[in-house]
Formats: sequence, C-alpha cells, structure tokens
Amino acid sequence: MSRSIAVIGLSILLAGCQTNQVPRDFDTNRDFTAYLDWAWAEPAVSYTPANDPRIQSDLTTQRIREAVSGQLDARGLRPAATVEEADLKVRVHMVIEEEQDNVTTHYGGGFGYGWGMWGGGPIMAQTRSVSYQVATLQIDLLDASDGQLVWRGSTSEVLRDRTPAERSQNTHQMVQTVLSEYPPY
Repeated sequence: MSRSIAVIGLSILLAGCQTNQVPRDFDTNRDFTAYLDWAWAEPAVSYTPANDPRIQSDLTTQRIREAVSGQLDARGLRPAATVEEADLKVRVHMVIEEEQDNVTTHYGGGFGYGWGMWGGGPIMAQTRSVSYQVATLQIDLLDASDGQLVWRGSTSEVLRDRTPAERSQNTHQMVQTVLSEYPPY
C-alpha cells in the first residue's frame, strides 16, 4: 500500500517536471556562434489581427521589446550600435486567434448507495460551445546580411484578464520560454 502511494507521488512529481516543447525551426547550415549583436527589424512587433486596439498597444509593444532585449542579452547577444552593424534582425509577431471547444455536462441518474443503485432517473447530458482567445508569441531571427530567416520560436497560451504587473510578468515569461531554445545547439 505504501509502495503504491510512493509510486503515485513520484509519478505526479515527475509529471510536474515535464517541459513543454517549444515549437522552433532553424537553418542547420548557419553558424550561430557568428551572431554577436542584433537590431530590431521593421516592424519590430506586428499584431494579428492588425489594428485591433484590444491587442495592439504601445504598452504591449514596450513589454515585448523589453523582454526580448533582456533575453537576448542573457544569451550573449548585444544590441548593435547601428542597424547596419547588426548580425541579426529581430521581429516579433503577436497573433490572437479565437478558439472554440465543446463542453459536455452530465447530470441526473440513480439514487441509492454502492454499485447496485436501486431506482433512479435518466442520465442527461448537455453540450455547449465555449469560445476563448489564444495568444501566440512568435520570435523570428533574421540574418542581417541576407535577410533570411535563420531561427524561429513560438509559444501559445489562453488569454486571461490580468493586471499590468501580471501582463508584464507574463510577457517576460513567454519570451523566456521561446528563447530558451536559442541558440539551437
């Protein structure tokens, strides 16, 4: 009995340690050690759907830019003195999509006790659609000399109402998750 509890506890602990794989892609023919500095591409941050004030704001752009700058710095990439001197150009995409799930609720049924219920009514089910928004943050790194995409990473999450401090913390966490896979080797 105690061995079963220990195995269950260990399984739960290990499940909590699992990491989500960050969707990423990169050019295997590039030497990522040659990239030492970076600059923002134009536009630095783009939003989809475009011009939606619920998504696009100067505050969101500022949070994204600060988070990306900090994470690139933590990975040894420094801001270039000029755009022309940069090894990499950085572009961020924030995409908001409407998702929908069906949720089924079961209710009703028998009354009594144990496995052998005596009497009862029908079991009913009700299915309804639930809509929600999913935000995807994608970071593209382009070779500044030829403009080609050399690395891309992204992460997604369900949007929730948050305070400004929570939004800032969440943005930093999303960017850290994406850039945790850079450099690719």
